[in-house]
Amino acid sequence: MDGSGMPVGPVSEFLRDVLACGSSPASCRSYGYDLLRWFRFLAAIDVGWRRAQRSEVRDFVLWLRTCHNPARDRRRPDAPVPGSVNARTGKAYLRTGYAPATINHAISVLAEFYDFHVRAGTGPVVSPVPARRQRGGRVFAHHNPMEPYAEYRRAAYRQKQPDVQPRAVPDDVLADLFADLDCNRDRALFSMFLSSGARAAEMLSMSVADAHPGNGQIFVRGKGMDGAKQACPASPEAFAWLALYLGELAQEGHRPEPHEPLWWTRRRPLRPLTYTALRAILRRINERIGANVTIHDLRHTLCLRLVGDPNISLVDAQQVMRHRQITTTGRYLRPRIDEVIARVHEHYTRPAPVPQPTSGWRYDPADLADVFGGQ
Repeated sequence: MDGSGMPVGPVSEFLRDVLACGSSPASCRSYGYDLLRWFRFLAAIDVGWRRAQRSEVRDFVLWLRTCHNPARDRRRPDAPVPGSVNARTGKAYLRTGYAPATINHAISVLAEFYDFHVRAGTGPVVSPVPARRQRGGRVFAHHNPMEPYAEYRRAAYRQKQPDVQPRAVPDDVLADLFADLDCNRDRALFSMFLSSGARAAEMLSMSVADAHPGNGQIFVRGKGMDGAKQACPASPEAFAWLALYLGELAQEGHRPEPHEPLWWTRRRPLRPLTYTALRAILRRINERIGANVTIHDLRHTLCLRLVGDPNISLVDAQQVMRHRQITTTGRYLRPRIDEVIARVHEHYTRPAPVPQPTSGWRYDPADLADVFGGQ
């Protein structure tokens, strides 16, 4: 919407085209937020979207690199310093600004937006966003696993993204997290997160009929799947907590139908549990136990445990995590930094080998005579 509350026509046309190409509503929502930042920036500098030049894109990137992200306000005076490392999990807190991946995503969305209007003839003649690097006359986005990696210069205004390794939640932090849960709903929810590897949006979109305790599996709508659901394993402990949670709902007079949501709020009136409410639950737990665990950390923890199990193959782990490429699952084969540090400390504290005495060795005089000649 613009300042007067009317839909922005160029954006609506672009998002309609993105939706027709098979993108999910969640992707369209993400694209909309990126374009909202861009149009607000253009309104602040009083430049129309058709008159934007490469210099405006450059200033937009500089603004994202230096401005404050309103989604990361420090609400408490004793909040941890942004960018500092949590002592319990070994993971850094988010910075106050926009991450390099967010900036790169915004540039990609702008490029798609202007390319759409250039093709349709409803925008500028040339896109103000610098094109991505090309190889063989085509724009490339993914690496062919049959070809060796080669160094390419980043396109203009694309940010350098750090190679962040997946981190597992330490066992003592997990124990404190589950000990701090105060209801069967949360125990069932976090047990399923840790045993199924489902993403937050996938788990919260489950219906009652998607849980199959007899088969030990749940069904979730996977990332990028247009209505199709995929099976995920879940632990017996998770189904035990789920039975207790559903029993409590029945005692309170709420018996959800098979097609209704599985997860509900605890306060009246009952409403389906949202991602915002789930983040609030986890934020309160993190404040009490002094950690910075996220829902996606539980997914990383499960994958690292599966990869470390000699009885589970890498293909099995890929199937459980529902990675499209085996190379994504292969990232978890790299040694964990905490394990490397533990082995190095063991190397430092290992006692030096004691040299063995050689006084008991004797040489046969006949052998010495054969080598050096007899005297």
